Amino acid sequence: MVAWQNCAMIFPDLERITFDPAVMGGKPCIRGMRVTVGTILGLIASGADRAEILRLYPYLENEDISAALAYGSWRAEERELPMPVVP
Repeated sequence: MVAWQNCAMIFPDLERITFDPAVMGGKPCIRGMRVTVGTILGLIASGADRAEILRLYPYLENEDISAALAYGSWRAEERELPMPVVP
């Protein structure tokens, strides 16, 4: 759950989101498991609720879903700009 304090978003624990080249090709995953943030976001976009996701993936926790949503929203706001080449 995103909390509001002084009109600023406070994200849940993003330390649950891990990156390991040996797991799912380095995609953002939940706590080192072979469940990607994209999988969770895709399920939610398809209409699955938290209870259904937790039933499908019983080793996940509600906080994992919150972290995936927070990470996805943070990345959606990020822009990657090319670095200028300086001769």
